[in-house]
Amino acid sequence: MYIHIGEDLNIRAKDIISILDKESANQSPLVKEFLKQQSERVINLSKNPYKSVIITYDKVYLSPIASGTLKKRSNQLSIHEF
Repeated sequence: MYIHIGEDLNIRAKDIISILDKESANQSPLVKEFLKQQSERVINLSKNPYKSVIITYDKVYLSPIASGTLKKRSNQLSIHEF
C-alpha cells in the first residue's frame, strides 16, 4: 500500500522506517545530527515550514502533512489490506 505524504508524492508504507513530528525532531540532538548527515538525501516537500519528518530506507522527506494525519492514513491502509 502507498501513503500520500504531500506534493503529489506517494511512498510505499513498507519502506517507511519512522515518522516524526517537527517538534520531536527539533528537540532531539540525535535527530538533528542525523538530518545533517543525511542532508544530500533530504527532500523538502513543504513550501511552508514542514510538519513532519518521514524516514525511509533511501530518503528523508520533510512533509507539510502532520504526523498524526500520516499515522491515521497508515492505520486506514492496514485495515483495508485485509
